[in-house]
Amino acid sequence: MPDIEQPTEDTNAAVWKTDVGVTFWKSTEADRERRRAGHRELLAELLPFGPDEAFTFADLGAGTGAASRTVLDHFPLAHAVLADFSPQMMAQGMLELAPYQGRYTYVEFDLTRAGDWPAGIPAPVDAVISSLAVHHLNDGRKQTLFAEVLRQLAPGGWFLNYDPVQPPDAVVEEAWLRAGDRRDPSAADKRAHRTAEEQFRYDNHVRYMVPLDQQVGYLREAGFEGVDVYWKELDYVIYGGRRPRRPL
Repeated sequence: MPDIEQPTEDTNAAVWKTDVGVTFWKSTEADRERRRAGHRELLAELLPFGPDEAFTFADLGAGTGAASRTVLDHFPLAHAVLADFSPQMMAQGMLELAPYQGRYTYVEFDLTRAGDWPAGIPAPVDAVISSLAVHHLNDGRKQTLFAEVLRQLAPGGWFLNYDPVQPPDAVVEEAWLRAGDRRDPSAADKRAHRTAEEQFRYDNHVRYMVPLDQQVGYLREAGFEGVDVYWKELDYVIYGGRRPRRPL
């Protein structure tokens, strides 16, 4: 098994700031993107822009840019600012974004750290999206991040997040597992026989995950309007809201 840094205050760097992390990501990419393509299509379709409208959006925790590529395909005049903290993921993303040359910019941004955003992210920006990243942040950072997103958005700008969530109780968790196991008969056996590396990745995946209602509440507390769960299937959701057009 490849050497993996043992858990510290935050294990994200141990997963994503290594060649091992990117190799694992690439090895599971085909199946993952097949399952998630439709979800990202909806995320793009929820953005309030016309096909001939030029706008700039930020993609937080962008990784190799799967969500950004979907938005860029929908909106030919859009420009993406992909924010990530892993040089390895950004390097792979630049390869995968080659067909979009001139329509994207990568910016190094550690989402775990509160404060001013990098200068490479416009202020204001027309929209902010995130895909499979926010669940890696602890509760306090989720709250401060949502407040930062609101400030960075132009009035009327939207924030949309595609992410997994924690079940609200044991009964719901049992139902989610039952449905998942029927879809993938090998799932229960995989859960029971994880390797040490697989367990490490799973623990990092769920470490800061919280129920959906809690996160929707964070958005409302930050000052977003139009807050809703725009899509949900078992533990995966798209939720978001709009910065009010009136001054904050």
